[in-house]
Amino acid sequence: MLSEKTIAIVKEITPLVAANAETVTRVFYQKMFAGNPEVKAFFNQAHQHSGGQQKALAGAICSYFTHIDNLAALTPAVELIAQKHCSLGIQPEQYPIVGKHLLAAIQEVMGEAATEEILAAVGEAYQLLADVCIEREQQIYAEQRAENGGWNGYRSFVVDRKEPESDVITSFYLKPADGADIPAWQPGQYITVRIDHPTTPTSPRNYSLSNQSGSDHFRISVKREPGLTADAPAGLISTYLHDEVQVGDTLEIGPPCGEFTLDTAQPVTTPVVLLAGGVGVTPLLSMAKSLIAAQPDVPLYFLQAARNSQTHAFAEEIQDLRSAGANVRTLTLYDQPLADDLENQNCDDQGVVTEKLLRDWTPFEQAAFYFCGPKPFMQNVYASLKSLNVPADRVHFEFFGPRQDIESARLDEEPEVSVSH
Repeated sequence: MLSEKTIAIVKEITPLVAANAETVTRVFYQKMFAGNPEVKAFFNQAHQHSGGQQKALAGAICSYFTHIDNLAALTPAVELIAQKHCSLGIQPEQYPIVGKHLLAAIQEVMGEAATEEILAAVGEAYQLLADVCIEREQQIYAEQRAENGGWNGYRSFVVDRKEPESDVITSFYLKPADGADIPAWQPGQYITVRIDHPTTPTSPRNYSLSNQSGSDHFRISVKREPGLTADAPAGLISTYLHDEVQVGDTLEIGPPCGEFTLDTAQPVTTPVVLLAGGVGVTPLLSMAKSLIAAQPDVPLYFLQAARNSQTHAFAEEIQDLRSAGANVRTLTLYDQPLADDLENQNCDDQGVVTEKLLRDWTPFEQAAFYFCGPKPFMQNVYASLKSLNVPADRVHFEFFGPRQDIESARLDEEPEVSVSH
C-alpha cells in the first residue's frame, strides 16, 4: 500500500502531469531507446511514428494518477497490460528500466517543480504498479505452462495452409512443428508472431485467433495494412506475411493471450451482440463459433461492416452461423458497395452502424455488446451505445490504440466512418 503522503502528493501533481503527459511520454521513449536500445525490440516503431504509443502511455499514466487512492478501478487496465506484456515475454528485470527513464522524463519536463519529494512519491507509486503487474504476469506465465500443450516464450509452427479471405485479408493455418498438442484458448484471444525480418528488425505482432478452440491448429487472418500516415510505409509484417510467407514455412509463435474474451464455459444469460468492422471480425468470429458450439440457444446477433465485396471476408462462414445456432441473426453492411453488390445480394444493406440501427435491430436493453474494428467504426459504435444508455459492464471492445480515443467520441462529432481496416 502507498503511504498517505505519497497519495496526497500524486493527487496534487495530477493536473500538472495531465497537462504535460504526452510531452513526458515522448521524452520518456527518447530517453529509454537511447539509454537501453535493447528494449526497442518490444515496440512497434510504426506506432511510435504515428504518436499512438506515446498517447496511449500518457492516458495510462493519467488514469493511474487519477485513481491512485482507488486501485481497484485499475483492475481492467492492469489485466490488459499484463496480457500484452506476457504476449511479448516481458520479465520483472525490465521494469526498473522503465521506471528510471520515466522519472528522468518527468524531471526534465517539470523542471524545478519536480522536487525530490515529488520524484520519490512518483517512484513509490510506479513501483507499486510494477509489483501488481509483475505478480499478475507471473500468474499468467504459470497458467500458460500448466495448459495441456502450453508453453512460454516462442514455439515453432509450420504454415499448413494459406487462404485468401478477401482482396486484403489472408488466413494462415498454423500447426506446431513438433506435432505436439496446442493449448485451448478463450475466444477473442490473440497469438504473437515473431519474424526475423530480412531487412528491417521490428517488434513481434499480435494477431487475433479467428477460429474456435479444440482443433489441431491456430488460424490467424491478417489484413495487408497500408501506412498509418501518408508518409509512412505499408505494414512491414503484414506485407511480409502476405507476400513472402508460404505453405511449409516456419513461424515463431507465442501462446494465446488477451483479455477481450467471451467465456463460453460459463452460462451466458443475456443476448450477445457482436459488431465487426473490417478485420475486426477476427476475434468476433471466434466468439460466435465458440458460443454457438457451447450454448447454441443463446440469442446471438452478428453485424459485419465492410467497404464492399472486395474487402468482405468470411462471408460464407458468417452466413453459416445462422444454420448452426438456434437463435442467430446476421446483418452485413457495405459503406461503399460496388455497382452490383446490392443487386447480387452481397450485403444486406448500404450504410454504417448508427444509434437507430442498434436500437431497432438489437435487444440493446438486455444484450452484452462486443465490438472491434478501425478507430472511426469503434468511435461510432461506442458513442451510439452510450447514447442508448447501455451500461459499461455490458460494453466490451478491443482497440489497439489509446483507449481515450474511443471513450471520448460523441455522436455530435459525426465521425467519418470507414470500415476498411
